Amino acid sequence: MPADAKLFIALGSLFAFAAVGLGAFGAHALKARLAPELLAVWQTAVQYHFYHALGIVLVGLACFQLPGNTALRASGCLMGVGIVLFSGSLYALALSGERWLGAVAPVGGAAFMLAWGALAWGALRNP
Repeated sequence: MPADAKLFIALGSLFAFAAVGLGAFGAHALKARLAPELLAVWQTAVQYHFYHALGIVLVGLACFQLPGNTALRASGCLMGVGIVLFSGSLYALALSGERWLGAVAPVGGAAFMLAWGALAWGALRNP
């Protein structure tokens, strides 16, 4: 199995593990502590975190089939960056109430969009 395939499958699995834990934390520990609108922000962070964790696993599987594809590697990296920036800023906003953190989320969202575009490019440019 190519090293990048192993890396993305493992990284995506770890991100998914964290998303499940953070989702449970929000549902149980934060439910009584956060205002409903901040709990909704937390849930949005968890949803995008989990979707893109699965996307990273998908990238790993694609790297297995299309080894050496730099667009696929870029896609996996951009999804990881998107999780950290988008979901991370929303987690921090929900916990702190600091609204300025919401300004970081669009940068993570752009990383997500570029990641999906890179995945499509990587799939289409291979023979």
